[in-house]
Amino acid sequence: MKPLVSIIIPTYNRAHLISETLDSILAQTYMNWECIVVDDGSTDNTNSVVIGYVSNDSRFQYHQRPKYKTKGPSSCRNYGFELSKGGYVNWFDDDDVMMPDALQKRISFFKPNVDAVICKLQHYDFDKNVILNETKIISNNIINDYLLGVIIYFVSGPIWKREFLLKQKRLFDEGLSNLDDWDFNLRMLYANPNLIFVEEALIKYRVHNNSLSQQIIQLNFEEIKSELKARLKHLWLLRFKKDINIKQFKKFVIGRNKSFLREALIENNSAKFYLFKTLMISQFLAFDVVGLVKSTCGFMSYSIINKGYFFFK
Repeated sequence: MKPLVSIIIPTYNRAHLISETLDSILAQTYMNWECIVVDDGSTDNTNSVVIGYVSNDSRFQYHQRPKYKTKGPSSCRNYGFELSKGGYVNWFDDDDVMMPDALQKRISFFKPNVDAVICKLQHYDFDKNVILNETKIISNNIINDYLLGVIIYFVSGPIWKREFLLKQKRLFDEGLSNLDDWDFNLRMLYANPNLIFVEEALIKYRVHNNSLSQQIIQLNFEEIKSELKARLKHLWLLRFKKDINIKQFKKFVIGRNKSFLREALIENNSAKFYLFKTLMISQFLAFDVVGLVKSTCGFMSYSIINKGYFFFK
């Protein structure tokens, strides 16, 4: 019998989109799957939509996030994993779509020594029915390039062997609302898994105005805080790693933090204090003494006379 694949989907107020996602799972050429949908407290009619699928196909499950669990997709994914039974796990998002052979093609590459099989994704504009681009997944320097966003797996690209996941101290960080998949994939990469890459886009990643990437562009400071928290976490985790050159990553984190801080200062957004603190920490971890002095001067100058942009260049 073919191995069971657990597809785990957190959802929140996606009644208008999740049907397309679940229909794409129903259309899979690989039939031996279970799909566990964990609701993060939806206030729309997501409940009735998903229950319709559960009623028609026993492979679907619908669960509410327990009240004792932290709100957020990471908590829902971890809870879904606790409920799952498959020997293989495909985390998935409630607004993305699988190609009909997305499971079959990845599962076919698994061998006893393989920990994950990763495919490319299409950035897809569903309104215009247009492929915007495809993710890059192959690199000669996987960790460095993943840190910098040169290669991207998102949450849906890999299928993970359950045996490998059970060996990890933690799966998704429930304290992150943004870059939670980036953080998860990096920590899995630190564990040195044996990976197989499928150079074919088997998943359509929905690009829309409510996506987290768009919220960052629109300066949603709550999501920016989560992003910087995740990046600082990895600066800390990698501080003693001699085999990984994180010089570029340090520069990237500091530059990104500076750009967000500039915008917060210009808007006099209360997030400026948090962003200043995270900039200080990142420059401290990078041993950037000159940068620490400049950033302090710039923050004080902006706070007192509303000038000092050049300090953050």
